[in-house]
Order: sequence, then C-alpha cells, then structure tokens
Amino acid sequence: MKKIGLEIVALSHSVTQSHNYAVVLGELSGNRRLPIVIGGFEAQAIAVAMERMTPNRPLTHDLFKNTLDTFDVVLKEVIINNLLDGIFYAQLVCEREDQEFVIDSRTSDAIAMAVRFKSPLYTFDFIMEQAGVVLDENEDSKEKTIIPNVDKPDSYDQYSVKALKQMLTDVLETEDYEKAAKIRDEINKREGSDS
Repeated sequence: MKKIGLEIVALSHSVTQSHNYAVVLGELSGNRRLPIVIGGFEAQAIAVAMERMTPNRPLTHDLFKNTLDTFDVVLKEVIINNLLDGIFYAQLVCEREDQEFVIDSRTSDAIAMAVRFKSPLYTFDFIMEQAGVVLDENEDSKEKTIIPNVDKPDSYDQYSVKALKQMLTDVLETEDYEKAAKIRDEINKREGSDS
C-alpha cells in the first residue's frame, strides 16, 4: 500500500459534532484533506505542542515523550493505518537500537505525539479515498489553528506566564479583545502575586 504524507493544516471546532474539535490533515503533495473529529482534551494536547506552549506541569503526551526519550526510543513515524465504521486507527512506529516496533494508538494521541517528536505523519490511499475531501480551489486557503478551551477562564491556570503572553499576542492579532482581556487579567494576577 502506498503511504501518503500528511501535515496538520487546521485545528478547529467540529462543524458536525458540538463539544468536539476537528483536526484537518492535508496531503503534502495533493489537494485532499482528511478531517478527523477529536475530543477537547486531545485538541488541546495537539494545540499546546503546535503553539510551543509550556504548561506548568507536563501534560500526559509530554510525559510519554519524556519517557520514550529517557529510554532512547525514537518515534520514526505515525501512520493512520485503518478506518473502520467511521473510526480511524493509528500506529506509532518506534525505533530503539536499530530495532523497530509498532504501538497501536488512538489517532488523536498519535497526532499529538507526532507533533511533539516532529515525526512524519502518513496514511494510506484507501483511507484518503474513503474519508478524504478535495479542497475546492475557490475556498480560502488560509486555514487557522485555534487553541481549544481558551474561552474558559479557569483553563488559563495550566499555562506558564510565558505561554500566556504568547497566547495574548496571538489573540490580539485576531482582534479577539474579550479573550485578550481574560488572558491579560490572568497574567496580571500571576505577576502581581509574584511580587
């Protein structure tokens, strides 16, 4: 089977399922997109890594990456290897001391790990044929990554001040002043308590 290289082109609220998100993967050498519905926590895990945020404490995927790094395990690639009854399946292809091994994974977790390891992401042509959509050339090509759960003020406490400042910059660029005010208040609260 022919492997198709993918990249993350968007992370947004799911149009079809409320309270969920969609990660949209695009062909590296083509115009097909593969939308995958994921949960909020998984979307947050992907967004945190994509935006290079540093939470105060490691998230689960960071812990798993640190563990693999400690034991000199390299994540060579992630493959979305099957689609059954609308559910995507994935594998982590790892290597240690020239020995290759494969670990089954939920697709959202596999993508979160690929982002952390900067590993290539693949799928097979039959999956793109079943679930892929062709990008209309007339559509706006600017797809946007969002950071999930930033609407909830209590979710800011898991980010470092440095990450909050980066979030503030990003939100100001999109002119979302309501979120910017909430993030600014959290930064002020933290910096005020440090002095």
